[in-house]
Amino acid sequence: MATQQEFESAVERSKTLTERPSNDVLLKLYALYKQGSEGDVNTERPGGFDFKNIAKWDAWKRQEGKSQEEARAEYVQFVNELTSK
Repeated sequence: MATQQEFESAVERSKTLTERPSNDVLLKLYALYKQGSEGDVNTERPGGFDFKNIAKWDAWKRQEGKSQEEARAEYVQFVNELTSK
């Protein structure tokens, strides 16, 4: 499991990636971050033509049931993979 400090460090490192990640990678980072920091989705799904926020909400929803600790550990591991390339 990742400590809170490791998680926060990974968040900062994710902001310094040299190349812009693909949308899939960005959605995974977002979803793991939200699950790790807030837990399961706690808002209603956006409606209408708000495609960006719908995609973000859906990605977070797919993490539902994963513990915050597990999500933080997965986030740290994923950022480590991205920054080692």
